[in-house]
Amino acid sequence: MSNFVAPEIKKFVVWDYVVFAGLFLVCASIGVFFAIKERKKKTSKEFLVGGKQMSCGPIAFSLTSSFMSAVTVLGTPSEVYRYGASFVLFFLSYTFVIILTSELFLPVFYRSDITSTYEYLELRFNKTVRLAATLIYILQTILYTGIVVYAPSLALNQVTGFDLWGSVVATGVVCTFYCTTGGLKAVVWADAFQMVIMVVGFVTVLIRGTILNGGSTRIWEEAYEGQRLNIFDFDVDPLRRHTFWTIVVGGTFTWLGLYGVNQSTIQRCISCKSEKHAKMALYLNLLGLWIVLVCAVFSGLVMYTHYKNCDPWTADFISAPDQLMPYFVMDIFSSMPGVPGLFVACAFSGTLSTVAASINALATVTFEDLVKKCFPNLSEKTSTWTSKGLCILYGILCTSMAGAASLMGGVVQAALSIHGMCGGPMLGLFTLGIIFPCVNWKGAVGGFLTGITLAFWVGIGSFIYPAQPVKTIPLELSTLNCTLANSTALPTTAAPITAADRPLLADTWYSLSYLYFSTIGCLGCIISGLLISFVTGPTKGETIRPVLIKPVCNFFCFWSERLKTLLWCGVRHNSYDEDFEKNLPAVIADTTATDDTFKNNVNKENRSQLPGYNPEEKSYTNMSKESRL
Repeated sequence: MSNFVAPEIKKFVVWDYVVFAGLFLVCASIGVFFAIKERKKKTSKEFLVGGKQMSCGPIAFSLTSSFMSAVTVLGTPSEVYRYGASFVLFFLSYTFVIILTSELFLPVFYRSDITSTYEYLELRFNKTVRLAATLIYILQTILYTGIVVYAPSLALNQVTGFDLWGSVVATGVVCTFYCTTGGLKAVVWADAFQMVIMVVGFVTVLIRGTILNGGSTRIWEEAYEGQRLNIFDFDVDPLRRHTFWTIVVGGTFTWLGLYGVNQSTIQRCISCKSEKHAKMALYLNLLGLWIVLVCAVFSGLVMYTHYKNCDPWTADFISAPDQLMPYFVMDIFSSMPGVPGLFVACAFSGTLSTVAASINALATVTFEDLVKKCFPNLSEKTSTWTSKGLCILYGILCTSMAGAASLMGGVVQAALSIHGMCGGPMLGLFTLGIIFPCVNWKGAVGGFLTGITLAFWVGIGSFIYPAQPVKTIPLELSTLNCTLANSTALPTTAAPITAADRPLLADTWYSLSYLYFSTIGCLGCIISGLLISFVTGPTKGETIRPVLIKPVCNFFCFWSERLKTLLWCGVRHNSYDEDFEKNLPAVIADTTATDDTFKNNVNKENRSQLPGYNPEEKSYTNMSKESRL
């Protein structure tokens, strides 16, 4: 029981509900708009990937909005408040991730003319690898979406009085509605609108909080005195929760699993009308990631200054750290009806965009990788209605999964842990296929299973046996100026966990920083995949379509053509070069190959790839059916 008297914080009023309801109404209207506008375009491709004619602007907004979810809006300021501003180092992780995604993974996916990223795995390996990856992706996305729906609903319920299950169900229903009616175009444009709401909400909180706390200079000084600005901690101890290395290295692996090979990201990138637009969308999205990250980090510093001498979490005014941000908003805007509703709209904008993107991606993956494999002769009308049915199914599943999310702890750590445990091995699997031509399907399956085993072992172990407080303890928080209650009861402390209660691995393997889960899964997959491939007989490069491999050795071995050719492992990159403008004529004229099978493959590939190359764009362009005819 708390020994302090909590200040009276007002709950939601009518205007707050009006503002919040307005967000849901606009999002639902976007779905209706695209359902009417695109009613004559009834193909499943139009529904799932927008006909592959999207431009870079809305896609960039959509990507930022989806991955800067309510987990960021509520969780990141709380992390900064308790642990300091080292979270800002994620701007380096985001930079590395976007560069690697746009230059390494995206070109391969875009030029392969696929709808589901897992189609690539069948083209490169076989159906078994594709099926295994698809099932893990579905599990990962449903679990993550459950957290995204439940966490903000719980935090807002306990602070603002907003109904918990009402907000959970409303989120699921609205997202499912505009996904089902409007398809990917509705998702993208709703995301763009939600991104604007998210930034406006953050900026409103920052301005009001900064004014109430004496300006940005005082906030900076208080944060410095409270050790919240000790950003560059170069301790290499992997058991430390957040250091420079865990955030930059571990964060890069974690977010690369999210961006580089995640269906939700790649689906929107390949919906762009050209590869150039897709890359521009990713780089514009990087700017959006930086803006939201800086807003979230500075919000945490403003909160620390405001509650420096009366921490509501330590004083038990709130029951979980993730409630700090909504508590702060209700505190500083208590005299301004409607503004708390704007912040709730900001938090739920992140939730809506993430859930909608997840539902759309799950429907796409299931339809392309499972339904079409079982029923290859479906008509276009049946395919479209099947896709809509899958959106409804996954909307129900993701909303239902919100109930299980209550067991997973802090939203940021829980979300990134799930992405690390599933996304790391997935990243390793695609890396094996794209970078290492020698890897065969046995190596791919063996490596993937090894990576999954390692990542889930350390992830589940850390959940059962959390790291000792010495590695994860928050910075100092004070209750000096909190009002004492009349009760004289002393605070109770939990019995310490003795060494006998913890297994041998609890303070080593299970205590690794949660940001390293992805690194372990990815590297475990790559190393074991390469070993198994060499033991079972590596794949011959001559049998692999060059478009499925990214010859990264060209960058490192630019001085030696002989060494480059050796590292291609037999893949005929010299017959199908990445530099289209210079080498496409050479591809057409290349009739010197002696291997008839290879000549047929190259000719077939040229026929399928050449129509998509636009000399004016100097990149691939998705062509509509009408323009092809």
